Amino acid sequence: MDLRTGQTLGDYEILGLLGTGGMGKVYQVRNNISHRIEAMKVLLPDLTVDADLVDRFLREIRISASLDHPNIAGLRTAQRVDNQLIMVMEFVEGSTFDALMQASRIPIDKAIDYTSQALSALSYAHSKGVIHRDIKPGNIMLTPSGTVKLMDFGIAKLATDRKLTKTGVMVGSVYYMSPEQIEGRDLDARSDIYSLGVTLYQIVTGQRPFNGDSEYQIMAAHLKEVPRPPSAIDQSLPFELNEIILMALAKDPAKRFQTADAFRGALSSISPKFAAAGAPSNSAIPAVPPRPPANIHRVLYMTAGSLATIALIAAAVIEIPKYRHASADSPRVPVKQDAPQTLTAPPATPSEQPAPAPVEPPVTNPAP
Repeated sequence: MDLRTGQTLGDYEILGLLGTGGMGKVYQVRNNISHRIEAMKVLLPDLTVDADLVDRFLREIRISASLDHPNIAGLRTAQRVDNQLIMVMEFVEGSTFDALMQASRIPIDKAIDYTSQALSALSYAHSKGVIHRDIKPGNIMLTPSGTVKLMDFGIAKLATDRKLTKTGVMVGSVYYMSPEQIEGRDLDARSDIYSLGVTLYQIVTGQRPFNGDSEYQIMAAHLKEVPRPPSAIDQSLPFELNEIILMALAKDPAKRFQTADAFRGALSSISPKFAAAGAPSNSAIPAVPPRPPANIHRVLYMTAGSLATIALIAAAVIEIPKYRHASADSPRVPVKQDAPQTLTAPPATPSEQPAPAPVEPPVTNPAP
């Protein structure tokens, strides 16, 4: 079904074409009853007779209907109109990660925030047994308010559903596929983690970890090549972020983050240092951040304490020989054999007492 702007389909007026994919077209529409702006997805005209693709479209509708999360574009309704199956989705205003990266470099603190939101969506979907299988910058949108929306569950599948993908058949985007997805093996949540790791790598470096002149070369790179560390491309990237990304890109699923929550927790542990810096850009982050003034006072206190300790030791060196000499000239007091004699230094005079160590206020890390 090829729809034109101004045409009406059921209760919806077509406002324009939003995009075309391998399975169908997505239109911006207005509900003539509620006047709400929504997105409508329909199968391409020559695919409506393909039973397998119709079945896949139905699966997308049912999977989308089972998900309700603020970081996932929601399903409004689905219906048949003129023997055409349509899916009406939440209209997400904003830009895809692809468009954002083409426009400008995304600051590190924003990259961590956006990726964490996407991981929150994945954690929820995985808890429902849904594997997305096509995580890439073009399927993640950012709204003007800063909310990330995970889109297009067109090739998503339930972890328990073995009917959707035939053995040896690949589905997904080759630049972002996990090694096990390329090999046509059964997938679990860790495949989505790999794909989002590739996406984060591209966001912070401006490059994909694996490239090639053909799909075959790209797939071979996913399977065999070790990705260049992000910090080797941009030396301003912090070591912790470099290690987090490389862990997400491990070839062996057992060596990756095992859950989206684990990946998100690792990012949360390093996000405060960037949030406190006032949203620096990648190039603005210094390799060695300056120490806060409080550390200078700490050094002074430690120096003063060390000098006091040295003075105390010097006084003991002078006084102990005098004490021993005086003890040798005085009559000894019999001591019982079962009580060993212990020589102790005389108590220090007030002038010799070490300066009390400064007590620093407890340092509290800002909440992630």
